Amino acid sequence: MNDLNLQPKDTKFIITRITDNVLTVMMNQPDKLNGWTEGMMNAFKAAFNKANTNDSVKAIIFTGVGQYFSAGVNLSGTFKAMHPKKMHQFIVEHNQILFETFLDCKKPILVAVNGPAIGASVTSATLCDGIIASENATFLTPFSALGITPEGCSSIHFERIMGKENAQRMLGAEGWKPTADEALEAGLVQWVAPKEQLLEKAQSIAKEWADKGIKRSFLGGSQLEELKQVNARESVELADAFFSSDFLRGQVKFLWSKNKKAPASVFFLLLALKPVWSRML
Repeated sequence: MNDLNLQPKDTKFIITRITDNVLTVMMNQPDKLNGWTEGMMNAFKAAFNKANTNDSVKAIIFTGVGQYFSAGVNLSGTFKAMHPKKMHQFIVEHNQILFETFLDCKKPILVAVNGPAIGASVTSATLCDGIIASENATFLTPFSALGITPEGCSSIHFERIMGKENAQRMLGAEGWKPTADEALEAGLVQWVAPKEQLLEKAQSIAKEWADKGIKRSFLGGSQLEELKQVNARESVELADAFFSSDFLRGQVKFLWSKNKKAPASVFFLLLALKPVWSRML
């Protein structure tokens, strides 16, 4: 049952249910690979916020519907044309708020990765209490390939949970995309289950947390205040990187190839006018 009383605009993007004091939040845009548009992010943020004050929720499962867990932040569905300085501020604020949605959640979160996970959907998962992955899951953080900097506290948190070598493989030029079993061996995830048993296993783990009164904590011994400071720093660095020529050029090429001409034109305009607007930042 759903006792969160979410708005219709939120239930367009997610499905929720509460069973045995465990709230399951399922991203429900499988035709869009559960990409994180502003609507999607607002929807699961609303669910987490309501869970924070709902005494019947003792633990949360965060997962997706369909073949993908999430393709990460959908830039074309998030960015709009605006003054460069305002856009820079927009990126900083929205990136920081996105990860604070997970950092500020007061109930323990188990992320059930039901398929490929990309970008922010990976880094945010590591800010939760645990990750269980289906056998078909993969994990990709292509920041180096995109010409941007690490986000979601991954600049420090990845090394803490899976060691320096594995962190560099994922965040660096190699762009390592571990499978579920490789992620388990590396320490990125804590459990692996057959796809058809993923939610059953996740429910069992989360119910045990609820029954035992497990409190919110962070992997790798990280602490909340430090992670929030790192998130704030990374958000500024990410915004700076989004205005680099390499990133802008890459976005124009990618979006145009997907026939997303309107958002492609925004990045093309930014690239063409960079000598002018770069003095405005």
